[in-house]
Amino acid sequence: MKMPFEVPEKKQIRVIINSDAKCEADDQYAIVHAMLSPRLQIKGLIGAHFGTRSATGAEDSYQEILHVLDLMGMNEKYKVVKGANHKIPNILTPVPSKGADLIIEEAMKDDPLPLFVTFQGPLTDLASAYLQEPRIANRLTAVWIGGGTYPDGDTEFNLSNDIEAAKVVFDSPIPLWQVPKNVYDMVRVGLAELAVKVRPHGEIGRYLYEYLIQHNIKNGNRPEWPKGEIWVLGDSPAVSLLLDDQVFDYDLIEAPEITPEMGYKRKLGNRKIRVYRSVDSRFILEDFYAKLELFIKFNQGEVVPGVKGGR
Repeated sequence: MKMPFEVPEKKQIRVIINSDAKCEADDQYAIVHAMLSPRLQIKGLIGAHFGTRSATGAEDSYQEILHVLDLMGMNEKYKVVKGANHKIPNILTPVPSKGADLIIEEAMKDDPLPLFVTFQGPLTDLASAYLQEPRIANRLTAVWIGGGTYPDGDTEFNLSNDIEAAKVVFDSPIPLWQVPKNVYDMVRVGLAELAVKVRPHGEIGRYLYEYLIQHNIKNGNRPEWPKGEIWVLGDSPAVSLLLDDQVFDYDLIEAPEITPEMGYKRKLGNRKIRVYRSVDSRFILEDFYAKLELFIKFNQGEVVPGVKGGR
């Protein structure tokens, strides 16, 4: 993807995306945003499970990622593999998968560019990779969309799908950036806005919009969620924080113990993690809209000022 700007190689980063893409309708927006961001050298994508909602969650997510890439004409450009299809049985036992193998393989490469692995679902594949190869701990940074609101915590979907994996990661030395529920909920967007800013832009724009609308109707009988006219693109901070890590918007805290009830229990002396207090939803959405429009214009052969190769 060519843009009207270049990102110097030394400012680029390696990225692996771990996504429970078939669970809901926001993962796809984050995946597309990442694909269109030239700072990110995408080293692979992992289809993740989403708990008991599907007995084949990792396979479902894997197929959804392939579908999204196909709509973008990128289905042979990136490595896509399946992660574990269920949570780890306990804090000592990994669930081997091609997803965990990919994390280990990329982390152990001798590459000067830093490696970030984003998790838009449970932490199963990171915990499994670490349990199999602890040396990855100082060779990557994990960015996780998940966990309840601080300081007490609460029930949260991504955490609920593998509490034991979260325990492993929080007790490990792995550098961790956490975006808890109250923060990822900040990325609210109206369906009308998506109809104007996303739907008109090619097959992928139409799919992103219509797939989300289908989920909105499918969950129409649930009084608590969704609201009817808005959606939360809660996975998108996993991308935006790799473009700008918002250094004034997080706290460095000692990684807490995760309780069985998904609460946080203070653990003195534990290594510190980033816990974000806020994200810039305006930047997230506008950057995504702009890149999507440029991508479609360029691929349709339209004139895009400043883009090399535009007619």
